[in-house]
Amino acid sequence: MTKPVIKNIFWDVDGVLANLNFAYFNFLTKHPNYKDKFGNIQWEDLPKVLPIHPKYGALELKTHPELGTQMDWDFCHSPEFFNNRPLYPGAVETLKELDKLGYKQFTISATFDVDTKKKLLNELLADVKDFLTIECVQHGKFMHDTAKEDMLKECFEKYGLKAEETVLVDDRIYNQMAAINVGAHPVRMRCEFTTDLPEELNWIPEVKDVVSFKEWLLKNTVSSAPNQVKSSNLQSPRE
Repeated sequence: MTKPVIKNIFWDVDGVLANLNFAYFNFLTKHPNYKDKFGNIQWEDLPKVLPIHPKYGALELKTHPELGTQMDWDFCHSPEFFNNRPLYPGAVETLKELDKLGYKQFTISATFDVDTKKKLLNELLADVKDFLTIECVQHGKFMHDTAKEDMLKECFEKYGLKAEETVLVDDRIYNQMAAINVGAHPVRMRCEFTTDLPEELNWIPEVKDVVSFKEWLLKNTVSSAPNQVKSSNLQSPRE
């Protein structure tokens, strides 16, 4: 089988580059509206508090059966919790290595408020924003959301990109369809507490972290980026 040519990488941020679960845990255990109820939970209890919807495949505040809508609003309007999501280990280094190899890189992060999220990402990703293009999109209806699909199409036109030369890296199951529907390549990130893909989507590659994604990319795709052949000192994928 011919390996696809990949020149562009669109990164989801939460659950891919940044640890949203960390932010959720702090929020549930320390926010004044929820600490009395959830202050004693353990890290591994998060999926019990936030049941994972099978079409979503990852933790989400809105899935709490009674408090979900209010939790989501409180989280989004509490900067001390909303902004407290550290980058995963190796994220910055990997993005820099991929830049040296010539890949164009973008964020495609869905959010309740684009300006607020862009400000956060410009701070969180300050070490790579000289080459990383930060794009955000307003959330649509939960799990019936074409926001990322629409944003991908907009970015392809805006930046002169080809869908077939593009990878979307995302942890949410339903967002895999955004890549598929526009003709791009989906790759699923398996951060903590993610659930398995449904059978009809189990052909989608899955990786455990950004370093593993880089290894998958270099092993399973090709790039016509001019810098790739000059970077043999970078870590090659595991066989």
